[in-house]
Amino acid sequence: MSIVADIAATYRGPRRVIRRILDAGVREDRALITLMVGCIVVFVAQWPRLSREAHLNGEELNVNLGATLFAWLLIMPLVFYTLALISHFISRALGGHGTPYGARIALFWALLATGPVMLLWGLMAGFAGPGPGLTLVGVIWLAAFLWFWLSGLIEARH
Repeated sequence: MSIVADIAATYRGPRRVIRRILDAGVREDRALITLMVGCIVVFVAQWPRLSREAHLNGEELNVNLGATLFAWLLIMPLVFYTLALISHFISRALGGHGTPYGARIALFWALLATGPVMLLWGLMAGFAGPGPGLTLVGVIWLAAFLWFWLSGLIEARH
């Protein structure tokens, strides 16, 4: 399936999508590109918010974009790899039989699959600013992310 079709299918049944990805075999290149594309989506989602903040505060937009680029494309991938390893160790401690690769795919796919909601959050942050709408979209993103990640971990530990 295409990435877009897999993302849509994740909202209907995240475990099936993770199983299909895991059944394709261990592909570290696929894990890395999934993570990097997810981080790029989050970075792009920040643009409207950063533009709004720069305009309202009289700051230079390029400085904010550069810092956010550095954070999401250099720092956060390392954080996600570490978080995936920690989640693998916790899963093993709870009796799971999964692999570190499965834990990585579960986390990285959750980030990528929730990208459309993150893009909506960015638009809300940029055009509407802080408020109940932005908070609601943020809560929806967090709930979807945790649902996809935990479902992926459950599927990966078998």
